[in-house]
Amino acid sequence: MKEQFVEGLKDGIPIALGYLSVSFSVGIMVLASGMNAFQGALMSFSNMTSAGQFAGIAVIASGGTLLELILTQLVINLRYALMSLSLSQKLPEDISLWKRMVIAFANTDEIFAVAMGHAKTLTFPYMIGLQCLPILGWTSGTVLGAVAGQVLPTAIGSALSVALYGMFIAVVVPVAAKIRPVLCIAAIAAFLSCIIYYIPLFSGISTGMSIIICTILASVIGALIFPVPQESEKMEE
Repeated sequence: MKEQFVEGLKDGIPIALGYLSVSFSVGIMVLASGMNAFQGALMSFSNMTSAGQFAGIAVIASGGTLLELILTQLVINLRYALMSLSLSQKLPEDISLWKRMVIAFANTDEIFAVAMGHAKTLTFPYMIGLQCLPILGWTSGTVLGAVAGQVLPTAIGSALSVALYGMFIAVVVPVAAKIRPVLCIAAIAAFLSCIIYYIPLFSGISTGMSIIICTILASVIGALIFPVPQESEKMEE
């Protein structure tokens, strides 16, 4: 059991280092939105999702409602439900429900990828070890960013806050360059966002609702234009 936990810790080190650097810019944004370092740390610890946290900060900073915040997180983080279902297929049947819920809490994109690529059977000690350091890295990076934002010059703080946008670009661009549907859907979402932002008719739409509308519409349009063929259709081809 101890060996499995240590093995998970080792596999989680690269993820933790990446989270530490990225969440530093999250801390800068937390401070800029009017929250303090403790509130940012609590948000990072309880919401292990960069995209969801970024959207949440935007909704809070714009004075959005609690309903908008809930809907935004539901739409953006819905993929984790599918990832958890997939991950559960690799877990032994004797892992209880509460242990599965603990594992699902920090089932991020990177942790999911490492766990699915793990050659051995996934055990509860291994998954806890795999998740411990990334949680610590994401939370501590947020605190460091918020604290640094209080002492750094405004120009440097503003420059560092752009790092999170750079992370999203780095995630989307390589995939979009290889997969045409991803590029089209990202472009559609950006186009819809510009329409809502610049056209006076939609000026009453808040930031949170704008994120929800653009995400859902772009996903629906993408599904209609680029439907995924069923298994029967693949076999016929």
